[in-house]
Amino acid sequence: MHVGEYKNSAQLPAGAVLVVGSGQSGSQIAEDLHLTGRKVYLAVGNAPRCARFYRGKDVVRWLAEMGYYEISVMDHPLREGVRDNTNHYVTGRDGGRDIDLRKFALEGMELFGPLENFDGTDFIFQPKLAEVLDHADEVYNNINSRIDAYIAEHNIDAPPPSRYEPVWRPSVERDRLNLAEAQITSVVWCIGFKPDYQWLQLPVFDSRGYPAHHRGVTAEPGVYFVGLPWLHTWGSGRFSGIARDAQYLATHIAAYIADKQRLSEPA
Repeated sequence: MHVGEYKNSAQLPAGAVLVVGSGQSGSQIAEDLHLTGRKVYLAVGNAPRCARFYRGKDVVRWLAEMGYYEISVMDHPLREGVRDNTNHYVTGRDGGRDIDLRKFALEGMELFGPLENFDGTDFIFQPKLAEVLDHADEVYNNINSRIDAYIAEHNIDAPPPSRYEPVWRPSVERDRLNLAEAQITSVVWCIGFKPDYQWLQLPVFDSRGYPAHHRGVTAEPGVYFVGLPWLHTWGSGRFSGIARDAQYLATHIAAYIADKQRLSEPA
């Protein structure tokens, strides 16, 4: 089953479930199955994670105050490469909370590195579980430390800082899982989505099939994009930034229409 079809655990037949991918959807679905008592195996990818709340506020609110959603593609160290970044996993469940895959492991969920192959009987994983878990926690702590610095710089009254310390570490890097022995009856593919632009037959894409644009304005007259992640800033793919992008494009569209009307008028 693809992530887009998943609604709840009752859709799946009895038995264990392999969830492939640990981005926002994968980690949330793994938790949902885990909470219903299902045996869950999770192939952990390279998605980072962040706190839901830290030092008295939602982390998104802190980042907004700190101007992170105002950073443009051109100002980011990765430049346009930042558009390939995976979103941090977190959840809004029960009012919002962190997702800690290590805690799930303590409770019986079995974690593996990224899924690499299936040979007909065994799932084969990259032996990178410790690496990807450490990376996710490093990002988590790094975001919190930046919030700490902001609080200190502005003398903000807030609860004391903290640092996440791993509650579980893999003792062995298992790279194979037998389908029958694990009694896996379902696989939920949470490997993300990508846009399909095949309907748009215009020369406005780069070599990878991604729209080539500057702040949503393409080289093709009258063709624009809005709402894409990192269209201009980190906030572009969120409600917090789309109004600014739309205003910028509206100005360009109005100028384009005015030019067309001027050129169509008789001399």
